[in-house]
Amino acid sequence: MLVNGSPHEKGCTYTALMEVADTLEVEGVNADFFWIGNKPLSGCIACKSCVEKKKCVFNDSVNDFLDLAKDADGFIFGSPVHYAAAGGAITSFMDRAFYADLLAGRQSFYLKPAAAVVSARRAGTTATFDQLNKYFTISEMPVVSSRYWNMVHGATSEDVKQDLEGLQTMRILARNMAWFLKCKEAGMKAGVPFPKREENIFTNFIR
Repeated sequence: MLVNGSPHEKGCTYTALMEVADTLEVEGVNADFFWIGNKPLSGCIACKSCVEKKKCVFNDSVNDFLDLAKDADGFIFGSPVHYAAAGGAITSFMDRAFYADLLAGRQSFYLKPAAAVVSARRAGTTATFDQLNKYFTISEMPVVSSRYWNMVHGATSEDVKQDLEGLQTMRILARNMAWFLKCKEAGMKAGVPFPKREENIFTNFIR
């Protein structure tokens, strides 16, 4: 599942994700798009209603996404760069989606491969890339990489199409994602079990 975190449905971030999607299709992997939309998205208010409701208390695109996420085999989240960081909407979206999924016990992301794609006119890409990857590494998601950091540059989608290195990075990412998905499928068919799980341990530093 390719998640477009831009307020523009078919702008620069979409153009980068489309390069990924087209290559995934060539590799025999179906790519579904999910656009978070451009309506205001509240940040997480830590009410923990998701423990009982099994979804976020705010019924918007976050819950729409969570209903689909359980059936996805892998994820690529795309974001534009706003002030050298991920956009506010995708940040609120991922905060709530990952938190609600965790507290609800859905396990929609467990051991599913993930990657981040970022788009910027000029700078702030690596900071945004690092920010998005943290959602994956706290959720036991294997992070799929490319030959370079997953970024494209341009102020318009036409600009992005001229970023030949960026587009190549997207294609390599897609091929690596497809390879990982096929390896995981082969392993499961061969009976390779998931890792042994442990109960969470929380250590507070102020006692």
